[in-house]
Amino acid sequence: MVSRNTIKNDILKSFDNLKSKTSKLLEKLTSKIAITTDMWTSDNTKKGFMAITTHFIDDSWRLQSHILRFIYVPAPHDKDTLCGALLNCLLEWNLERKISTITVDNSSTNNVMMKTLLDEKLCKRDLLLMGRVSHVRCAAHILNLIMQEGLKVIEDGISNVRNSVLYWIGSSGRIERFEEAARLLHISCTKKLEYDCPTRWNSTYLMLRTTLDYKEIFSKLSMNDTNYRCFPTEGQWSASEEVCVKLKLFYHVTEQFSGSQYPTSTQYFSKVCDIKLELEAWVKSLNPLLSSMATSILLKFKKYWDDVHILMGVATIFDLRYKIKLVEFYLVQIYGEEASLDKIQEVRNHCFDLFQEYQSRKLTSHESSQASNEVVGIVDGDWFYSFDQFVASSRANVDTRSELDVYLEESLLPSTPSFDSLSWQKTNGLKFPTLQKMARDLLAIPVSTVASESAFSTSGRLISPHRSRLHPTTLEALVCARTWLWNEINGLTSSIDKVSCPTLLEEEEEPDSSELTSL
Repeated sequence: MVSRNTIKNDILKSFDNLKSKTSKLLEKLTSKIAITTDMWTSDNTKKGFMAITTHFIDDSWRLQSHILRFIYVPAPHDKDTLCGALLNCLLEWNLERKISTITVDNSSTNNVMMKTLLDEKLCKRDLLLMGRVSHVRCAAHILNLIMQEGLKVIEDGISNVRNSVLYWIGSSGRIERFEEAARLLHISCTKKLEYDCPTRWNSTYLMLRTTLDYKEIFSKLSMNDTNYRCFPTEGQWSASEEVCVKLKLFYHVTEQFSGSQYPTSTQYFSKVCDIKLELEAWVKSLNPLLSSMATSILLKFKKYWDDVHILMGVATIFDLRYKIKLVEFYLVQIYGEEASLDKIQEVRNHCFDLFQEYQSRKLTSHESSQASNEVVGIVDGDWFYSFDQFVASSRANVDTRSELDVYLEESLLPSTPSFDSLSWQKTNGLKFPTLQKMARDLLAIPVSTVASESAFSTSGRLISPHRSRLHPTTLEALVCARTWLWNEINGLTSSIDKVSCPTLLEEEEEPDSSELTSL
């Protein structure tokens, strides 16, 4: 048997090798890079770690995510400590001038940390719109906060359901009695009873949905077991059923926001508007329970409504099925014909401001390229630049419209669910080169921090009660190198050479989408 030190050294060598090649991959990127970050505290060691993940669209128009650091952050976890850890990571990887947005949970510490980072630490000229749109609040976290507020309306019923689940999964004997009751009642018992995480509304929804299918089983068992005293009343069952039907929309939205294999920025605006319209319809419901619940959620929702990220409205425009029409459609429904005009114009202004910024950067880049050519003495043979100028001047005499004007005036594509924005941009985007560059940056922006949180499922298994002495450097090497290897296996890092390190992969499989959603 090889010693543990040999295995550790092999892992650290693989980590250093993969880190170097991942750094080269990011260095070659010509697009902006979106960042997600989140904090995690180990239950066993009480140490805090920060996961930092990059998101970008490569030259083949594939959406990629790469974890950069899994850093041990000593207490206290205040704004200065968190800001310092994040900034040091960006500087180490030379990303401080490539950032498009940074997505974080909506906590007061994160808000102050982002303000410090954007106002004092980073150069605003390198950020989109001088940093005005660089702070993105995690949509899944905000949705969790507002739904927790709404679930308080049926708190007693949820408490009884939760205690019922806890009682019947409390021992192997009770589980067998539960399954036996299901067989006697001819009820399929394929779904396991699962205790929810009270701070995650979607896990509470899944618990309620499952227990409602087994309502008759709970009823039968309550008549035979005198120790089972937390059986929900008929009114509580009825309330849970009504709420579950209504919460289905919110659960699907949470799932969509939590995706990491497809662009979520184009979906954000429409889904948030769907939620607002749905809540306003609930308030008018004749059912007092739903009306009361919707009122509670709306009060919380309005606190965050003004933070609906304007950049996500701009990102929606890059979906060829909707463009600006979807923004107009929703804002008219929410604000009315007249009041919506200012809101629609605000989205248009941001879009055109961003377009002008990209055009000016493109022009600056071309001028610097020309200056470089003059230095090496090839300017005389650069007839293509003269030709481009000739074509541009000819076009100016015929059509004064910008790329963005032409794009917005073109007809919409058919509204098909299977439409792939990335594939369209890859094959057709050359018609609008500046807009293609904008789309490449905006479509890579994640609206949730799930990609960073997924690292915690791995670290939680690495730091167990029986294995809690791993050094933070070793832990980071395991978490990061494992993710980089999975990206390579999935064909996402073709530029990274094959590295053999089965130790990192053989213990556990890649977490599936349902696990990431549960986070």
